[in-house]
Amino acid sequence: MNNILTKEKLNKYFSITKEALDMAKDKFDEKRLSEAEDFFDMASRYYSDAEHFFKNQRDYVLAFAALNYAHGWLDAGARIQLFKVNDSRLFTVDD
Repeated sequence: MNNILTKEKLNKYFSITKEALDMAKDKFDEKRLSEAEDFFDMASRYYSDAEHFFKNQRDYVLAFAALNYAHGWLDAGARIQLFKVNDSRLFTVDD
C-alpha cells in the first residue's frame, strides 16, 4: 500500500535528502552567500529534527514532515540558484 509510512520508506527519503544536502553544501552562490547559508542551515536543521523524531521519538509522521521541509528548503534554494546544482533527480532544476 502507498498510504502507509514505513521505516523502509522513511529510510529512502532520509537517503535522498541526505544526498541532496551533501550535494548542495559546497555549491553556494558566492554573490548571495548569506542567503544560501540561511537556506542550507534551515534544511540542515529540519533534517536533524527528522532524525530526532525518527530515532528518539519513533514518530514517523513528524519525521516525514520534517524531511519534506528539509528537502523543500534545498529545492527552493536550488530553484532560485542559491545552490549551484543541476541534478533533476534531487532538485526541481533543469539538467
